[in-house]
Amino acid sequence: MELVHEKTGQNVWVSTITYRPLGNSGLMVSTIGLGCNNFGRPNTQTATQDGTSAVINTAIDAGINLFDTADVYGGSVKGLSETLMGVALKDRRDEVVIATKFGGDMAGANGPDWDARASRRYIRRAVESSLTRLRTDWIDLYQLHRPDGITPMEETLAALGELIDEGKIRYIGHSNLSGWQIADAEYRAKEAGLPKFISAQNEYSLLARGIEAEVLPAINEYGLGLLPFFPLFNGLFTGKYTRGGGPADGRLTSRPEELDSVPWDAMEKFQSFCDERGVTMLDATIAWFLAQPGVSSIIAGATKPEQVLQNAAAGTAWQPTADDLAQISELFPA
Repeated sequence: MELVHEKTGQNVWVSTITYRPLGNSGLMVSTIGLGCNNFGRPNTQTATQDGTSAVINTAIDAGINLFDTADVYGGSVKGLSETLMGVALKDRRDEVVIATKFGGDMAGANGPDWDARASRRYIRRAVESSLTRLRTDWIDLYQLHRPDGITPMEETLAALGELIDEGKIRYIGHSNLSGWQIADAEYRAKEAGLPKFISAQNEYSLLARGIEAEVLPAINEYGLGLLPFFPLFNGLFTGKYTRGGGPADGRLTSRPEELDSVPWDAMEKFQSFCDERGVTMLDATIAWFLAQPGVSSIIAGATKPEQVLQNAAAGTAWQPTADDLAQISELFPA
């Protein structure tokens, strides 16, 4: 529906988006989040400040409150995603949940790190850089992008606990951990009396269901909120691609080898399934995700305001039956 924005006086589209706790915490996040890895990416509308601001403001007006980025995002310029977000969110900081990550290779932007990017030394440098770029005093969800294979988990958790005590971050999460690493982090936090992670980010889509074997059971066992990334498989599950190709500006269009490897028989059966129920492929895909145990929010990227609105609307567009969900799962077996 459309409402008049109280600050700009312009008509804005507002969804009936829903919210869930992020894992076993009191942090409420929209069931559709905005992936900010496209901010600063060349040859997209969000390569510019105006384009990024348009996407962000549209998302907030549509009810999306979770914005997920990382210090390494921004195309060829490390940190550019955070910088663009900082400007765009200047007057709307209190309306959003900012989630960013540390631990990726910043190519020396945070000084020498000797690959120990989960260490107390490095975390201290990384968080200050992110706070500066984001133009904020605090980060709502600070996430370990990936373990470095060097730093003991106790050191990482202790350093993050210090930042929580100082008010620089509010909650902590991780990304790309395996099932045993998730269990190990939970055990070490409990044994040492350190803060626990509340969320996990792992790749999860109908074509990438590997986390269902060990990662998803661990997430559910320890009460973490799952934030699946690449849920739409680079836009494949929006329904805009066929055997013949896709939109000229689509990410997969420039990757013909990936399009060739898509299981098109299953995709076409899925499209027929959606047509029979009068829903879009995007609606059905989002509905399937939101029915999976442990999922708190779906991180969906966008480079245009209209994509944001489509993603937001999909969050409540269709209520599948148990049989519907089973049929979708059977089309794309793990």
